[in-house]
This record gives sequence, C-alpha cells and structure tokens, in this order.
Amino acid sequence: MAYAEGRVIHDADAHLMETPTWLRDHAEEKYRNRLPLLKYASGNELRQTGDPEDQQRDLLSSFDRLRERHGSAEYRATEAQEIMQRKNFAATGGFIAADRPRALDLLGFSSQLIFNTFHNSRLYSLEHAGDLDLAYAAARAHNRGILEFCSADRRLLATCYVPLVDPERARQAAQDAIDQGAAALLVASGCPPGHSPSHRDLFAVWALAADADVPVVFHVGGTGQLIDPNYFVNGLPVPHDFHGGDENFRSVDYMGIPAPPAQTLAAMIFDGVFEAVPGLRVGVMEQGAIWVPSWLRQMESAFEAFARHEERLQALSMRPSEYVHRQIRFTPYPTEDVGWIVEQAGDDLVLFSSDYPHVEGGRRPVERFEASLGDASDDVRDRFYASNFAFLMGHSVAELELAGSTT
Repeated sequence: MAYAEGRVIHDADAHLMETPTWLRDHAEEKYRNRLPLLKYASGNELRQTGDPEDQQRDLLSSFDRLRERHGSAEYRATEAQEIMQRKNFAATGGFIAADRPRALDLLGFSSQLIFNTFHNSRLYSLEHAGDLDLAYAAARAHNRGILEFCSADRRLLATCYVPLVDPERARQAAQDAIDQGAAALLVASGCPPGHSPSHRDLFAVWALAADADVPVVFHVGGTGQLIDPNYFVNGLPVPHDFHGGDENFRSVDYMGIPAPPAQTLAAMIFDGVFEAVPGLRVGVMEQGAIWVPSWLRQMESAFEAFARHEERLQALSMRPSEYVHRQIRFTPYPTEDVGWIVEQAGDDLVLFSSDYPHVEGGRRPVERFEASLGDASDDVRDRFYASNFAFLMGHSVAELELAGSTT
C-alpha cells in the first residue's frame, strides 16, 4: 500500500542527497580539484570544506556502510511503512539512484521534479565569484549528476542549472541542458551579477526554454544570504535549523525567502520578458506561496502608479497578474493555508510538493494540504495535485501520460 493513493499526484519539489565527492565525480578533470567537497556537519547535514581528500576517507567509508545497510533485508523489511519516516540519507532512494523508483512506488507519486540538496548556494556563489570558466564547469558537473540520477526512472524529472552571469554562455548552457534531457532549467531566483535577469541579452535563454517546452524553475537556496546576518545578533543564541545544524533557515530568515523571487519575477514582468516570450513557463519551488496574493496586488498597484510614466509598462498588453496566471506556478509549504491561497489568488497557481526526502517536508504533507484545502472541489484538488504541474512541465509530463505512467 502506497503512502498516497486514489488520485494522480505529481511532486513538484523533491531531492537527491549528494554524497561528499558528488560534484567532483561529475566534473571535467581540469576543474575537479577546484570544486568543493562536502562533509557531515551536525544533524545529518553536509557542508563545504577545504579539507584535503585524504581526510574524507572515514566519511566515504561511512557512505559505503550506509549503502550496504540500504540493501539489507532488515532495512527492506520495514521500507513500506517507513517511507515517510526515514529522511535525508536514511530515506529510500535518497542517494542511491537504483532505489528511487521503488521509493516512487511506495510514495504513490506519478513523477518527481528532482533538485539537488546542497549545491544551490554553492552554484550561486560560484556564479558571483568572477571565475566564469569554473562557474559554468560546476553547472555542467551538477547537470551530469542530476541527469545520471534521474536516468533510473522516466518519472524522475531532472532540473539542470544555468548560470545567468554571461548571457551567451547562459544560452549555450541552456541549449546543452535541453539537448541532454533536462526537464526544467534551474536558475537562481536572486539577481545575477552585473545585470538584471530581465536583461534583453537573456531573452534568448527564455525563448530556448519556451521553444523546447521546458520550464524555468527557481528554488530556495539560490539567492545568497536571505537576510542581513546582523538580525541574528540579538543577545540570544542562534537557534539550530531543522537538521540541528546551521546551514538551513530558521524562523527569522524564513521571512526573507519570498523577497528574491518576488523581485525577480516582478522585474521580468515589468521589463517585458513574459510579453516577449508568451510560451515561457516559470515554477517557484520551495519558496512558499502564502505571499503570492499580496504580491499580485502590489504589482497591480505599481502598474497603476507608474504606467503613465514608464514606456515599458505601456508596452505590456496585459496587466501584471494576468502574466502570472498565464505563465507562473508556485509550491506552498505544508504549513501554509493552501485553501486560503486558492481563495485569494485562484486555483491555477499552486502545486503539490513533498520535499522528499528532506525533514522540512514533514511526514504527512498530503494530510496537511488536505486539511487546508477543506471543502474545496475535486477540480481544485486535481489542479493542485496534478494538472497545474502538467501545465508547467509541458512535454515531460505529457510523455509520461502517453506512456501510461500516470494511470
């Protein structure tokens, strides 16, 4: 018996758990030793380290032992009932690609859009560090690793990173990712260095995605610091995150999560990206959606205030919120009231996500979303769990449906 049964459910935000040498393992040789290794920090988390590789031997050995444990009869005996209880590296298919199809069967999900766990901030930092060769080499290594993991099952949909720092390299990186089988192009939801994401020179990237029927997606972690770190200088101990470590967000910096995607998307709308590329679709993943209704109204207010004086706004054929409904979708957190979001902003904007296998996604996401949906109709539920995602993902989900994988 699967965790979720009785309806088609697509998971718009799921993850692989990268092992310590994952990025280096997939990098070209000339860049391999310049890319970060990872090591355990407190609370079953990983972090970047400058330690030499020989100091990682014990850690790598521990992953060998963990891999053996995942294949044991004892582990498999309780796998079905523990599918939502085991998290991070303990989860079925968290880092062993061959096990992920079994995890999908046990979860009952028709597909999962797969993101990295530990590398968004590192890819963002490399994009801003000034060494473009290294930044794009890291993106290529990331993309090889994601595509390799997702090759285990056609229901695993790969997100491939495209640094926007250099428009021409970005165009080529986007084309390469599409040619290699990317289901979505992952870009930072913060501003690239030196220019806006709405810069005219990047229109070719957005057009490539639209022509290939592949969405562009944002994800939490790709923005640098969410808030000024001095907010934590308050005379109190800094609390640990979900994992008992210090790399994830807490209550105060959680409040800063919507700012980068809200600003980036507003710039793209006002500067005519969605006007010029009507086929572009954008997904905003693991950055919440409770902010979306007020953001829509704020953009409408900005449009009213500045349209008489700004030619870029006068050139738009629709109002800001109309572009959002036509082309952008969002994943609420399970702690958010998705029923209220639907009431305020419509049932076409929100997507189900589990965050599997992360702790933050919780152990009962479907139940929590069901509670907040309340007496919403079956049509509203179908849009939330399936059809809004199918719209966003285009041919990737359409091909699954044709293959009978979602029945």
